[in-house]
Amino acid sequence: MAPKTPPLPLYEIKYRKNVISRGIELFILFLLFSLLAYRLLSLKNHGFSLPFFLALICESWFTFLWILTINAKWNQVEPKTYPLRLLERTAEFPAVDMFITTADPILEPPLITVNTMLSLLAVDYPANKLACYVSDDGASPITYYSLVEASKFAKLWVPFCKKYNIALRAPFRYFSANSLPPQDTSQGFPEDWKRMKDEYKQLCEKIEDASTQEAEACDFSGDFAVFSKIERKNHPTIIKVILENKEGIADGLPHLVYISREKRPKHPHHFKAGAMNVLTRVSGLMTNAPFMLNVDCDMYANNPQVVQHAMCYFLGAKDEKDCGFVQFPQYFYDGLKDDPYGNQLKVLHEYLGRGFAGIQGPFYQGTGCFHRRKIIYGLSPNEKINTGELRDEYLQKTYGKSQKLLASVAQTLSAGSNNIEQVNSDSLSSFIEEAQQIGSCGYEFGTAWGQKLGWLYGCATEDVLTGLLIQGKGWRSAYCAPDPPAFLGTAPSGGPASMTQQKRWANGLFEILFFSKSPIIGTLFGKLQLRQCMAYLYIQLWALRSIFEVCYAILPPYCLITNSSFLPKANEPSMVIPASIFIIYNLYGLSEYVRANEPIKAWLNNQRMWRVNAMTAWLFGILGATTKLLGISETAFEVTKKDQGNDGDDTNNSNIGRFTFDDSPIFVPGTAILLLNLSSLFIGMLDFKQGKDCEWGLGEVICIMWVLFIFWSFLKGLFAKGKYGIPATTILKSGALALLLVHLFKFTNKL
Repeated sequence: MAPKTPPLPLYEIKYRKNVISRGIELFILFLLFSLLAYRLLSLKNHGFSLPFFLALICESWFTFLWILTINAKWNQVEPKTYPLRLLERTAEFPAVDMFITTADPILEPPLITVNTMLSLLAVDYPANKLACYVSDDGASPITYYSLVEASKFAKLWVPFCKKYNIALRAPFRYFSANSLPPQDTSQGFPEDWKRMKDEYKQLCEKIEDASTQEAEACDFSGDFAVFSKIERKNHPTIIKVILENKEGIADGLPHLVYISREKRPKHPHHFKAGAMNVLTRVSGLMTNAPFMLNVDCDMYANNPQVVQHAMCYFLGAKDEKDCGFVQFPQYFYDGLKDDPYGNQLKVLHEYLGRGFAGIQGPFYQGTGCFHRRKIIYGLSPNEKINTGELRDEYLQKTYGKSQKLLASVAQTLSAGSNNIEQVNSDSLSSFIEEAQQIGSCGYEFGTAWGQKLGWLYGCATEDVLTGLLIQGKGWRSAYCAPDPPAFLGTAPSGGPASMTQQKRWANGLFEILFFSKSPIIGTLFGKLQLRQCMAYLYIQLWALRSIFEVCYAILPPYCLITNSSFLPKANEPSMVIPASIFIIYNLYGLSEYVRANEPIKAWLNNQRMWRVNAMTAWLFGILGATTKLLGISETAFEVTKKDQGNDGDDTNNSNIGRFTFDDSPIFVPGTAILLLNLSSLFIGMLDFKQGKDCEWGLGEVICIMWVLFIFWSFLKGLFAKGKYGIPATTILKSGALALLLVHLFKFTNKL
């Protein structure tokens, strides 16, 4: 009898041979250490020189950050999944509950949510194995109405996509890419295509008409009666079953459920983390799929095989602890040319994202991620729980008092690692009353939700904190990057929105360092690997980096104003060290963009925005985190405005991607640094023209010119008008701050 051939793997992970890149990174590190050695050896000659001492501190910090960067990039992976092999390995696909979260119908237009929902309903996966839950934290009747109308369109759209194997299943993207019917030889395709386009146009018109309708004119009768006279932050739980696949038909439509959890003014609702925990409980009660996908309302499924790609990891892993969750990188559609706001993250994912994946796995990014339900319920790797160990008293204290939910939790926790089928066969409508109970404000009181299980509370970046808890227990995560990308979303298209997003990230990431579940604690007392801890520190120190970036940006103007120096003179041999660091580091960064097929201008824009964010948004991020840690303020979650396409206000193509401003104080530090550098350049050149003996040299002048290049968009904003110009109040505040610094520099120089 011939021996059995082992089954082909469902996925493979190869490591990049980045020998040259590693060599350059180590050489830059050597140069940084050489610069620190030069500083230490020159302390005797400079005495207590403030700029020299500050330079030593800042450069020590930058050296530490470069070590974290090398660690993060060292093991870059090239993953490959084989969804066609799934059927050879398993007779039946596991069930998946899909979550969509939206919070504000103004900042997140319902049409965007609708397209994300339609793309998920149409994925290549048995419909009887899928359930889609939409969480509406805005309690908007317009959002609910849009989903109801879209569900009618879905009955036509989903069969159309599967009949003709449509690759792009978000209709707004499909029809914008195809103004005319694609060349398809299938009989009846042109007629079906035209019908779909007309139906989608009618759907859009209905949603737009409803969105512009006055609240008083809305019809709140029948199914919409529950939305009558409710307040966004003061309403009961609303749960509506919009679609139900009662017959369990594989080629039908998945379940579709609308959820708006209860909110009361005196009860904390914990922002997105609270919404995710309600989704977890309600889905556990209604369908209880062993796997869960969560996406933001603007992240539509761009690859119809996305669920199959994720299952390749879950079902193909030899040990389940190697795949706690599957994270797909965030990519964006209709990105502005040359990435003027530096928020498309392509190169970040290409090198750092793949590098994180080569350690203990990628971080949880809050969207485009598949989870094992039992991990969200708090289970550790290879932990086996017998039904007898699940006492009712323990379950109630941990998961709450809903008996039906506790039964589903016990089923999930006691199931073996190979169990893939946990879907309830009962009608979804029969669970609504119980689901409303577990979606109430007070359900979590006295339980472990948000503390030891589910999505964790107390942080603006609940996604990273939750992923950190999971990996701290010893779970690994998987990085999946299929072609085409699995999900595509929208990146902020304006300066204020982009800055707000960066501030929120920096704030939340820095806060995590002071949690009991910080990466340092996870490494010392948990199962987080040391290198994974260093990878987390790379992003969590973004906010703290702002202080050193600001200090280094004001060092050159300090030297020109006080006639001092912090860099070697141009004719000194030691000048080779900082000059080499500057040149090699930038050439290496440029080479990464070239290898990633990104234009040179994108690299320039990203260089500028990286430091602009560091000296503005991240600075406010650390201020916000500090005031919260001192008990002065509370966590604030600011929803980023979602745009569908480019800014419609830009009638002139030359303005597309141009930096925009508002009167937010977030623009004050950047404007002040710009004015300070301009003032110092004027003062220094005046001294040079008067023949004074200048201690500062070419190095300081080049640094100032580099800062002016970084803040070029701010420089143009000083003279522009409208949203492209810096408001006069911001200029006055920044000018006063710059003038204060000039006088402070002169005063310290006299001490």
